[in-house]
Amino acid sequence: MAGKITLDVNGKSHDIEVDDPDMPLLYALRDDLGLNNPRFGCGLGQCGACTVHVDGQPARSCSMPVSAAAGRRITTLHGIGTPEKPHPLQTAWIEEQVNQCGYCINGWIMEGAALLARNPKPSEKDVRETFATLICRCGTHNAALRAVMRVSNQA
Repeated sequence: MAGKITLDVNGKSHDIEVDDPDMPLLYALRDDLGLNNPRFGCGLGQCGACTVHVDGQPARSCSMPVSAAAGRRITTLHGIGTPEKPHPLQTAWIEEQVNQCGYCINGWIMEGAALLARNPKPSEKDVRETFATLICRCGTHNAALRAVMRVSNQA
């Protein structure tokens, strides 16, 4: 059933027309709102490239219907920091030189930021468990772990 859905994304309200309320939130964020993060990875919610925060919790936007996101607070990578005032994890990501190709960065930072929000001093085990569902084909797992631990040690 077609209709209008209102999404609260990065603190701004957006009205979008949807033909199918089961359309993935990811498509609305990228196609209707023009956000280049999150990214389409596997389309099954398994790789994490599409991760956003919904009401502060990580969610895979490729498998979440846009109708389920209506009326909820959605935060993307664009919403956790700016170039002028980056999130501490974004800064640590650069300092630890985590990125290689950068395609998966969205999921790793969004999962790491959610972990740090609920537990500012996670153990290495906590970080590894958080990152266990993410895929990075470049193999930057240990550098990502170091970035989260860097922020954790500054808290």
